[in-house]
Amino acid sequence: MIVGLGNVGREYEGTRHNVGFAVVDRVAAKFKESFVPGKGEYYSAQIRHRGEEIVLLKPTTYMNNSGIAVSDAVERFGILHEDILVAYDDFNIPLGKLRLRKSGGDGGHNGVYSIIYQLNSENFSRLRCGIGTEDVVPGRDMADFVLSKFEAAEIPVAQKMIEGAVDAAFVFVNEGIETAMNRFN
Repeated sequence: MIVGLGNVGREYEGTRHNVGFAVVDRVAAKFKESFVPGKGEYYSAQIRHRGEEIVLLKPTTYMNNSGIAVSDAVERFGILHEDILVAYDDFNIPLGKLRLRKSGGDGGHNGVYSIIYQLNSENFSRLRCGIGTEDVVPGRDMADFVLSKFEAAEIPVAQKMIEGAVDAAFVFVNEGIETAMNRFN
């Protein structure tokens, strides 16, 4: 399962905090699939790639409660925790850079915290998409920053990063997290 974190609603489209949604949207578009309302608080799409069934998930719980949707989908689709990749924004990483991790803590990200809490496990992979700029001062106006849209000059960098994240997600699915980490970190 590839989970993209973000916030639902027009006012959040194109914001830094919705990079995770952009990643799974791009995966679905490559397969000409559309997201449909799930039986829980999420939208989902299902694709098949190289013999693998892949569930794409977009929680509708808003970022801070993402774990509710992820936990429900894990149960509904019978997904193992180690078969989950969560794509999300990270202001501690420079814009355009990707970092994959096999497991670990939340790194201060409320959406990841919620998933850890709801799954009662840190044993899922992360695809952190850098949104940081030199102007970011951690702790100060972070909500405003992550909920802002990319500047015009940043959009090509963000789009290239999203394409790279899509590639990383497919490597995760087909070759595993270790290979994805070696190739994209």
